[in-house]
Amino acid sequence: MVLKEKNKKKLVWGNQQKMMNPPQAFLETLQGYNKEEIAEWQKNEVKELLKKPHFTKEGMLSKSVAAANIANWVINVIRYNDIYVNVKPLQEEAERAEKEANEKGEELKIVQDRVAEIVAKVNALKEQLAAAEAKKQEVVDKAEALQQSLDLANRLVNGLADENVRWRKNVETSKQDKLTMIGNSLIAAAFVSYIGPFSSSFRTPLWKDTWIPDIAELKIPFTDGIDPLDILSSPAEQAVWATEGLPADRVSTENAAVVVSTSRYPLLIDPQLQGIKWIKGKEGGEMVNIQLTAARW
Repeated sequence: MVLKEKNKKKLVWGNQQKMMNPPQAFLETLQGYNKEEIAEWQKNEVKELLKKPHFTKEGMLSKSVAAANIANWVINVIRYNDIYVNVKPLQEEAERAEKEANEKGEELKIVQDRVAEIVAKVNALKEQLAAAEAKKQEVVDKAEALQQSLDLANRLVNGLADENVRWRKNVETSKQDKLTMIGNSLIAAAFVSYIGPFSSSFRTPLWKDTWIPDIAELKIPFTDGIDPLDILSSPAEQAVWATEGLPADRVSTENAAVVVSTSRYPLLIDPQLQGIKWIKGKEGGEMVNIQLTAARW
């Protein structure tokens, strides 16, 4: 039964108790309740109750099993009605649309047949287009593969040509190195053995103005414009020394070249502590420092 208007007198607890007697009739009333038609004021009253945190089946179980089941019934009836109110207009609209569709069934059938015919022609054209595109892509892929092969062949030929030039140059350089190796090695060995004690003002004149003219006078072949530092080290090694803390000046670089080129441990006179800084950076954690003042005799 749907109450169209709110009557507070009928909403008292005594009336509700009477409504539940006899229980079987009350159960049949719940089962036959018109869930689709609920007055708005009734829903508002119930929704205020639904907002209470204890009004759930689980919350009411601690009070009464019957109360928990009734609460669960109320919650689901309101939820069903909310959905029904939104769905009913859509159902009515669907029924009207279905009726209109049935009325125009023959017309729709004609249109559908025509559309099917057009779709069949379009599909046939699509198949022809797909076959043509597949053939075109096959040709494009083959052309790209051939172009890549041609590019690789050109790169190989050009690379071999460059290598040929480099190899010829290396052969000539090797032939020249065989002749100048003795003089270059002599200059480098003399530099490592004797240059250390001298300052920068004495080093260059010593090997450039004294040793090289003596070697030339003895007719020992050496490379023109040779620099002992270029024999003892490479730019890459010098760059590594710089990252290890070696100063960038010429004398420091020469000293480092002497250190790494000797088979015996050199003596470093290092008042500015630049050498020890570089050696620590070079050796890292493998280096052990020993001070004479700490020694026990």
